[in-house]
Amino acid sequence: MGVKSVGLISDTHGLLRKEAVEALRESDLIVHAGDVGKPEILERLREIAPVVAVRGNVDTEPWGQVLPETVVAEAGAILIYVLHDVNALDLNPTAAGFRIVVSGHSHKPGKTERDGVLSSIREALDREDFSCR
Repeated sequence: MGVKSVGLISDTHGLLRKEAVEALRESDLIVHAGDVGKPEILERLREIAPVVAVRGNVDTEPWGQVLPETVVAEAGAILIYVLHDVNALDLNPTAAGFRIVVSGHSHKPGKTERDGVLSSIREALDREDFSCR
């Protein structure tokens, strides 16, 4: 069975609240857009679903250095480009065949669509003001 539900999270900074875990529970794939903070965060997320993660600016310890700066995730036929800081985007997502770009870093959740590409900035769901999907 393919990926039908992708959970997005970023900027956990070493904290994974139970509300975030609950929001991600039905995911077939979890994308973490960096600033993980502690390796235990990824371990916990992997208990829910496979995880694709990138390195953020706080992931400076040896465990974090092995995370890539960018990664491509697949959800069926849809290609997802993942990076921590959207300002570091060095390609044209449309020309490269991506339908979705996921980033974090800004701490300002939101989404936009341009030229058929959805850009999502997903934050940690670890703050008191979190909201689900």
